[in-house]
Amino acid sequence: MKIADIEFPEYPIFLAPMEDVTDPAFRLLCKKFGADMVYTEFISADALIRNVKRTEQKLNISDEERPVVIQIYGREVDAMVEAAKIAEEARPEIIDLNFGCPVKKVAGKGAGAGLLRDIPKMLEITRSVAKAVNLPVTVKTRLGWDDSSKVIVDLAEQLQDCGIAALAIHGRTRSQMYKGEADWTLIGEVKNNPRMHIPIIGNGDVTTPERAKECFDTYGVDAVMVGRASIGKPWVFAEMKHYLLHGEQFKSLSFDEQKAIVKQQVIDSINWLEDERKGILHSRRHLAVTPVFKGIPHFKETRIAMLRTEKLDELFRIIDGVEEESIN
Repeated sequence: MKIADIEFPEYPIFLAPMEDVTDPAFRLLCKKFGADMVYTEFISADALIRNVKRTEQKLNISDEERPVVIQIYGREVDAMVEAAKIAEEARPEIIDLNFGCPVKKVAGKGAGAGLLRDIPKMLEITRSVAKAVNLPVTVKTRLGWDDSSKVIVDLAEQLQDCGIAALAIHGRTRSQMYKGEADWTLIGEVKNNPRMHIPIIGNGDVTTPERAKECFDTYGVDAVMVGRASIGKPWVFAEMKHYLLHGEQFKSLSFDEQKAIVKQQVIDSINWLEDERKGILHSRRHLAVTPVFKGIPHFKETRIAMLRTEKLDELFRIIDGVEEESIN
């Protein structure tokens, strides 16, 4: 499968863009475990063109994580074009347009999934950005705004006509947010539309190797995108790739190996933010949901202590103190 001139191996699996998650340190870790392409956190076009420092930091990419996608969002054509040009200077392989973020502070202001209520503007933004930059431009969006407006089949053709190189579809409407089950039937309908010739990337509830294979086999997508299943478990990519390529389960990492990865995530966050406290706080999203400690009886108090500490040595003492023998 190819996106523009970028060639991918069989069964491509991509790391989805996630705010406060897909920072450079986490992207590199997911790349190490087999992610075929990674996306930055989504970047506000308005903040980028105003030179907001925290936003500009999101443009930092490294050669080790390539191919990498910079994703931007906004509601105005001129701002999105200018932001895309700035993003292009950071030398990603692809620029992606976020038309899928459902959160109120984005969609409620007419950006992200909010543009599903203004298709003409979405198309104008897409067309303008595709013409303004030399890099491939892709789009990530949802099925529609709500159950009564699932427009993705027709919208996919319109976006393709704007010159995009690939389309990622999250199998939920904006109204669903992240609730309920992702509906892949319309993703499959887009992929099987004979008028579509660009790659289709499926997203939503790809949480296990078996589900990843089902999405490829049943719906015919060119790639799948993994989001929340990777939080606290970057080795999920190794599990999925092994199963897809060999038809057997990946040899599980040992308990100590998993703990070491969790600790490395914290260290990487501290190094990236250049601040111990901020790095630990940033890592809490992963620490809170990691499956490493699943099944440990009476773990609640330990988990609370792990999520409260702001000192690295104390956090590592807590993690190191959890023994494999205590898992049922």
